[in-house]
Amino acid sequence: MPIGKLFTLIGIALTVIGLVLTYLPGLFAWFGKLPGDIRIEDGKKFIFIPITSMIVISLLLTLLANLFFRK
Repeated sequence: MPIGKLFTLIGIALTVIGLVLTYLPGLFAWFGKLPGDIRIEDGKKFIFIPITSMIVISLLLTLLANLFFRK
């Protein structure tokens, strides 16, 4: 795939993601609140480690990559 087409597809995907996050913010309200995501709040300190959320994203990206780039 030529680099120009790749950049165009990436731009379109980022635009769609931006529109979804802007106009449908409740669609991803679950993200970061899954069981296994670690939140530690202590006074002025806040630590957030999204272990489960990152595993979900990794699985989705792996599935998409296998669908589009498998020969």
